[in-house]
Formats: sequence, structure tokens, C-alpha cells
Amino acid sequence: MNSPWQNYIVGFRESLPAVLSAAPFGLLFGALAIDNGLTPGEALLMSAAVFGGASQMVGIQLFSSNAAAWLIVFSIFAVNFRHILYSASIGRHLGDFTPMQKVLAFFLLVDPIYAASEFRIENRQKIRFSWYLGMGSSMYIFWTVMTGIGALFGSLIRNPEAVGIDFLFPIYFLGLLLGFRKRPNWMPVVIASGLGSIVAYQTVGSPWHVSIGALAGILAAVLLPLQNDPQTDPVPLSGGPEDMG
Repeated sequence: MNSPWQNYIVGFRESLPAVLSAAPFGLLFGALAIDNGLTPGEALLMSAAVFGGASQMVGIQLFSSNAAAWLIVFSIFAVNFRHILYSASIGRHLGDFTPMQKVLAFFLLVDPIYAASEFRIENRQKIRFSWYLGMGSSMYIFWTVMTGIGALFGSLIRNPEAVGIDFLFPIYFLGLLLGFRKRPNWMPVVIASGLGSIVAYQTVGSPWHVSIGALAGILAAVLLPLQNDPQTDPVPLSGGPEDMG
């Protein structure tokens, strides 16, 4: 029977692949923040307060162009709309969390944590707060630290694309996506989402293509006939000994 501390360590350890994939983007954001007029302290504060790589990238670009406040708010909302869907999906599995634990959990909810939580649900394991905190605190701490390092030394990376840094995170997200490939209707939903995102990018532009692609996938999932999925049927979540505590 694992204690909460042991579960925390499990979550922390399971976050390391995502941390390593996100680290170059934390460095890149820190460098871009300085290039767009932020101080190292402001870049660090933005990462600590927002904790959303894509929305932070959009934000600093709009800040530097003196865009209207409403445009900044709506653009960041467009990028982060998927997190509303994430919260609705896993929120029903957080019954053991206190209200304050849920507040913290939803603040820390980023793509890798959502995917890891879904995998845990599929394996009939409860989402323990100690495990979730291990995942979330690891990503939060490393993202903030990498931002600070990037703000101080990021100018040394003259051309991130030349060394493939910009390609690391897409590869990681592709791995997350493939992890759900055994689910019913996975392929048509992915195709619909991808096509919707591409069309939106070519017509409406960034960052709206992110949310429009997600909505296209949701629409496809709604219209497709239901199939029984033994991995997602509502059964009691028990899991192994590592879930206790």
C-alpha cells in the first residue's frame, strides 16, 4: 500500500518525459519574451501565473504589437478553449478531491497531465491527488525554471529551428495522440479534427485553428454511431496497490 508521498513520487517520475519535451520550449519562451520587451522577472512571472506555453507565446506577440485588450483576451481564450473540454472530461473522476484541490488541479491541467489522467482512468486506476500533484508540480516547476534560464541565456540560441528544438513538442503530442488509437472512432475523429484545424488555419488564421479543429473533432464524435468501449465504460475504479493513499 503506497503512501501519498510514494504516489507523489510516482506522478513526478511519470511526468519526466513531458518535462524533457517541454524544457526547450520554456527556454524558447523566455528568450522570445526578452525579445518582445519583457524583463526576465516579467517573463518568469508570466510563466508562473499563466502556465500555458501556447497562450504565453500568443500573449507576448500581441503585447509587443500593442493589440487591443479584448483581442488579447479572446486570442488566449481560443488557444486555451481545449482546457474547458479537458476539465469536463476528467472532472467527474476527481470526486475524492476537496474544492481547493480541484482548483489547484484545474490550474495545473495541461495537455500531458490530461493524457496521463485519461490513461490512468482506462487502466481502472483512481486519480489520487498526491499522484496528480506529483505530475503537476514537476511540470510547473520545470516550466518556470526553464523560462527563467531562457530569459537570461536564451539569446545564445540564435536559430532554434536549425537544431530541431521546434519539432520536439509536436513529436511528443503525436505520441500522446497515438496512445488513444485503440478507442472507437479514433481515426475519423482525428481526421476531422486535423482537417478542421488546417482549413481554419488557412482561412481564419492562428490561434483560432486550435479551437476550431477541436470543435470539428467533437462534432465528428457526436455524429458518428456509438460503439461499446470496454476501456471507458463506467465501472468502479480500483487499480493496483500504487493507488492506495
